Order: sequence, then structure tokens, then C-alpha cells
Amino acid sequence: MATTIQITEDLQKELSKRKLVDKETYEEVIWNLIEDNMELSEETKRDIEEARKQIKQGNFVTLDEAKKRLGL
Repeated sequence: MATTIQITEDLQKELSKRKLVDKETYEEVIWNLIEDNMELSEETKRDIEEARKQIKQGNFVTLDEAKKRLGL
């Protein structure tokens, strides 16, 4: 069910600045803002921690190394 909300011109201008593309709706902008403020899932937190451990152990390749391996 769609509904209408009232916002100030200042808020509309701010939402317009946050559009990724001109055709993006204000609803999409608002959802993106909400998503940005949501808590990370426990799985994501574990994955981030594991990635940090691998980096500390030196288990990574630089962008230049990856390009070289891929022949780019």
C-alpha cells in the first residue's frame, strides 16, 4: 500500500543530493539510508574478522599482483 508523506523542501533537496542516479526514487534513497544504518549480521561480522586475521598473516595479494596473475 503506497502512502504520501510530507517533507520540507530542505529534506527534499538533501534526498535529491543522495540519489545515485537521476531516475532513483526517494523511496530507494530512503531504503539505502536505512540499510546503511542497519547492524551487520553475525555471519558478516565473523567473515570480516576472518579476513582481518588472514591479512595480518599475510594471506592476501595486492591489486597489482592480481592483475599480473590474470594477465591484465
